[in-house]
This record gives sequence, C-alpha cells and structure tokens, in this order.
Amino acid sequence: MANDANNDSRIRQFWNAYAEATRASTTFAILQFGDSKVLADELAALVIAGTKRGTTSLRRDFVALGWPEPKPGDFGIVVDGNKTPRCIVRIVQVDVKPMRDVDETFASDEGGGDGSLSWWMSSHARFFNRQSARDGLPVDNDTEVVLERFEVVWPPEFSDRRPQRT
Repeated sequence: MANDANNDSRIRQFWNAYAEATRASTTFAILQFGDSKVLADELAALVIAGTKRGTTSLRRDFVALGWPEPKPGDFGIVVDGNKTPRCIVRIVQVDVKPMRDVDETFASDEGGGDGSLSWWMSSHARFFNRQSARDGLPVDNDTEVVLERFEVVWPPEFSDRRPQRT
C-alpha cells in the first residue's frame, strides 16, 4: 500500500476519469498488493478477474506509517507491479482481529490459492514473515490484522455493479 499519487500522472488521470464520470470528490489510497512486482501483477489480475475482493494488512503498519486505518466508503486505486492503475475499489467492510481469528469466508474473499483458510494462513504467514525479517518485528497468530473487503467501481467494464443488459 502506498499513498504517493501526486507524483504519478497516470494514477491522477485514472482517478480524474472516475471522479468526472461519477462526481466523486473524495481522496483515495494507492493499493499495490504483495511485496514484489510479480505478486502485485498477479493480485491485481485477480481483482480484475473478480476473484479477489479482500486484502489483509498488519495493523501496526498503519500506525508506523502514520496512515489512517481504512474505513467503509474509502477508495483505493489498485496498481500492478509497474504502478499502472488497473481499477478503483471502494471499501465495503473493515475488521480488525488477531490472525488466528480470520475465517474461511474471508480467506475465500481474498481470492488466492485454493481459497481455503489453510492456504490463506500459510501464504500470509510467509508474506508477513518476509516483512518481519525486514522490520525486525515478530508476527504470530496474536498479531492484529486489518481485513478489508472491497468492490470494484471503475472502470465500468470491471465494476461489480455493471448495468444489467436487456
């Protein structure tokens, strides 16, 4: 996750197209999922495909980076590994809980692997342990995570609320 949109004209133009079409005037976060270019590309593709409708972050990262925790109604621009904007999402639900309390439904909503809770736990343990190795802070089942569910709102061809064709 990053919030440096003002330095990238592609991201600003993407948001402006959405804001003009919908009369939106709120701010947005930049969401680059994963910790590598390859993973960011894969996860952005899952969002576009309609498979990924959730994401998880360590709660402590928001505090450390001085970012507000997400809340329903917030917008994010999902970017790929090249920071190319792929879609705009709107947060519809946020929960904060220890990793051990993540459930099968949320694991499935995140859209990775086979969608199971065991796959989610395994993949997030690996991901957060890589982060832990960088920042020196341990991650375990008691570590609080921020679980966000979202819907795609832009561009229209990827939107979860496409008009029905008759």
